[in-house]
Amino acid sequence: PVIWRGPIVGKMIQQFISDVKWGSLDYLVVDLPPGTGDAQLTIAQTVPLAGAVIVTTPQDVALEDVRRSIEMFRRVDVPILGIVENMSNFCCPHCGDHAPIFGEDGGREIADFFEVPLLGQIPINPSICEGGDGGQPVANSEGDEAEAFREVARRVAERAGGLRAPGPTITIS
Repeated sequence: PVIWRGPIVGKMIQQFISDVKWGSLDYLVVDLPPGTGDAQLTIAQTVPLAGAVIVTTPQDVALEDVRRSIEMFRRVDVPILGIVENMSNFCCPHCGDHAPIFGEDGGREIADFFEVPLLGQIPINPSICEGGDGGQPVANSEGDEAEAFREVARRVAERAGGLRAPGPTITIS
């Protein structure tokens, strides 16, 4: 594990963005931890961004982080491409029933509140974990879970393409 604080985080992100030979990219998606910390601020202030995708889970405590994140990105003029609700429900692998074990529609409610699109709702399903652990992303397979990921990707690409920033497109989540 690497433990970085403040200025070191900023310096490493800047080095990552500027020193890597990216070649020709359609998109660069940077997955960040939740919140409004040094990583988010450094990227927002140093890289031309197409926008931010905010990922949340349905429970109220997660939505508080989302509120702060959206407000921070808006203050630094980063467009919000939309909200993705992860762990929207549990899909039983035996019977196929869906249960909203972390609450229901929190992502939709926060998207409506901030007037941004809900880009998709990703269920909890063991196949998602198994695919990731095995190096075979579920999006490359068939089924509802795969389609949910592909739909989110399509909507993010649509939104990012409509809000083109100068320079390479970098989307953070």
